Amino acid sequence: MKVLILSINYWPEVTGIGAFSTYRAEYLSALGHEVEVCTTFPYYPEWKVPPAYSGRVAAEEERNGVRIIRSYAYIPNPPSSLKRVLHEASFIASSMIRAVELKQPDLVLVVSPPLGLAISGILLSRLWGVPYIFDVEDLQPDSASELGMLPNWALRLLYKVETAAYNHAILITTLTKGMRRRIVNKGIPDEKVELLEPRVDESLFDIESREGSAFRQRYGIGDKFVVTHSGNMGVKQGLDVIVDAALYNGQDKSIQFLLVGDGAVRCRLQRRVAELGLENVRLLPLLDPVDYRGLLAASDLCLVTQRKSVSEIAFPSKVVTYLAAGCPVIASVNADSEIAEIIRESRAGSVVGPEDGAELLAGIREFRNSDRREYSRNAREYARRRWSAKRVLGNLERILVLAAGRSTSAMVQEGTAQ
Repeated sequence: MKVLILSINYWPEVTGIGAFSTYRAEYLSALGHEVEVCTTFPYYPEWKVPPAYSGRVAAEEERNGVRIIRSYAYIPNPPSSLKRVLHEASFIASSMIRAVELKQPDLVLVVSPPLGLAISGILLSRLWGVPYIFDVEDLQPDSASELGMLPNWALRLLYKVETAAYNHAILITTLTKGMRRRIVNKGIPDEKVELLEPRVDESLFDIESREGSAFRQRYGIGDKFVVTHSGNMGVKQGLDVIVDAALYNGQDKSIQFLLVGDGAVRCRLQRRVAELGLENVRLLPLLDPVDYRGLLAASDLCLVTQRKSVSEIAFPSKVVTYLAAGCPVIASVNADSEIAEIIRESRAGSVVGPEDGAELLAGIREFRNSDRREYSRNAREYARRRWSAKRVLGNLERILVLAAGRSTSAMVQEGTAQ
């Protein structure tokens, strides 16, 4: 089977959608399928193209059997609502130009966001007479509405594009049960929406304490109680709650808060930490794989935070990473969210209210006096059971082969009827 994947994020990005698209494409290639990916140059979450790729408008490369076709996208830094629209539109246009030059695949897999990439999927599907699958990693119109990021006219347009994206897809896949429920509730037939959960990085099961000791020594942390948030630093994450908790913690220097990663609000957070004179908060950049493993091993507690207005179905990939690494978690999120449900179900930590620094700090202090080992065991067992590569990626191939087969059968039946 020949598969064309349209995804704005791909390797060498290591967080979020880029990681998902990469391991899915490489898994399919390892099984013998021919896989091509139309993407742009790496930029996320720093919103900056690295020197190795800067100044280029197009490129091709191959990695682990996957042909990677890169095209230009405008990368705003810092991003804003309007600039994000231009960013996505530029990629949709440039990738479409690149895609039409390719040989016909058996299937087009469109990864959203950006939602508008579905337009390319629909057009290519009609051009080649092949099915397209719409993979929903984020319900972009719902998120934009909840965060107040766009005017009403723009939201109405987004919802119209979303409806077209769903209606023209032969199949819709999504990350979580909550997201699947939300899509079905928009009027999409239940049988048309498949669950395609994230895959755990199984190498995280083997993280050792010595890696954490080395990390603590390298960064001068000593024996402090380490509370970590890693990944994208964006508006959705509501990271001010961590700074608030650190502020409420006062002069207690035995707790070290680490904010690790990059994103749209990093500079503002850094300024706030400096203005408040918070010595118990450190901001670190994105880490290489060795240091990142060390970070997870060194962390006594990891945090997942979101603003109150963020949808209950949002699901950051860091949840899977933390649990696989055996990191206990405090989630500062809405109590009815997908994240909260998983933390309670896994018994890997606790849930506190969003945007409440005092409550978050109380949760941290309470956890500090509990048995970390039990939470750690629960986390790993849950991750191993729910997100194993064998289960998740086996389901991916099944879904794609089934969709291609269904489409072929449908076209044969139409031809017979004529």
